[in-house]
Amino acid sequence: MKTAAKPTRERIVEAASKLFYSEGIRGVSVDAVAEKAGLTKRTLYYHFTSKDDLIAAYLDGRDQPNLALFQRWFDEAEGGLDDKVTAIFRNLGKSARHPKWKGCGFLRTAAELVDMPGHPAIKTGIAHKKRVEAWLRQEFAEAGATGAEALARQIVLLLDGGFAVVLLNRDASYIETAGEAAATLVRAALPVR
Repeated sequence: MKTAAKPTRERIVEAASKLFYSEGIRGVSVDAVAEKAGLTKRTLYYHFTSKDDLIAAYLDGRDQPNLALFQRWFDEAEGGLDDKVTAIFRNLGKSARHPKWKGCGFLRTAAELVDMPGHPAIKTGIAHKKRVEAWLRQEFAEAGATGAEALARQIVLLLDGGFAVVLLNRDASYIETAGEAAATLVRAALPVR
């Protein structure tokens, strides 16, 4: 039995995701995306009105899978809340050691679009980071952590700072060190038992 072909829009986003993540959004033309998807440029523009819309779709496609991955690492970790948070950083460190790892697609895109704060991809990136923060805030609040909102923001800052420094130094141990700092913050916020 023959499997159904992927919908055209999905093929375009998949091709764009591979190219944008590996080469950056400015380094990839719409022609290159159409070629990778096995389509004409006209077909691509039938599904996306502009490259900007395609960039936003690329990030939108990373949103839930990235959040789900963080949640899985958190849920699968044994130990207390600090261990669960550390697991996110530890797993990111493992990912960062892979030769094809290029960091956080949301942050890399934001850096390329720094002069365009209203860009649809920037809005998508902001929404993703807010979802990660909201999820962490909920986990911290449910665990009885003091200042769950501030703690979630601090952990997001450590995550994003870790991503940036690993890209600069090409040394995954930086994100693991950020995880140690995150664990310290979490332990300090938990009620004494």
